[in-house]
Amino acid sequence: MTVKRIFIFSAVVLGILIAWNWEQKPLIHAPGVLISEKPVQRDIRPTSFRFEDYWVTRKARFKIRARVLSSKPYYLHRESDLSPLDLALGWGVMSDQAVLDQIDISQRGRWYHTRYKLPAPISDQQIISNSSNMHMIPSRSEIGRSLKDLRIGDVIELNGYLVDVDHDSGWFWRTSMSRTDTGNGACEIVYVESVTVQQSS
Repeated sequence: MTVKRIFIFSAVVLGILIAWNWEQKPLIHAPGVLISEKPVQRDIRPTSFRFEDYWVTRKARFKIRARVLSSKPYYLHRESDLSPLDLALGWGVMSDQAVLDQIDISQRGRWYHTRYKLPAPISDQQIISNSSNMHMIPSRSEIGRSLKDLRIGDVIELNGYLVDVDHDSGWFWRTSMSRTDTGNGACEIVYVESVTVQQSS
């Protein structure tokens, strides 16, 4: 390979890396609450359907407008067969850039974690009731791609169901039905039928 070709190849690779890093860069918004409304949950009579090797039971209709606080892919364990991605979502005070600038947000082990310096920008109860870690089950492959492409800071609308999951082996996974619970079992399992980005810059 000549020096000229090496230079062109390097420039192309550098351009791709710059573009990829730009696309992954978190979005910054002006201070203020971006989403004032709370998630909408309408409980329904449970109905089950077969999804891959699992039984999925719809527990409630679910609609949410929220800001993407963090996104975490998962590849191991049975849960990732259904839900390859968790989203930490925020609304109300947890969609306010001025608040989020003072909170470190991370995800691991299917949990969502916040850290901040004292004095706290808002109370723990406000954090709990205005944000959540949600396990995403994409209903179709294109939904899965859309979820994967979301950036931190995107304002999205997501529609689907809160669901429980069961396997013939006896394994099961249960959704939270509340936005104010904490600890094990406090995450929502969302069967996603649509997701749209409403504000991305």
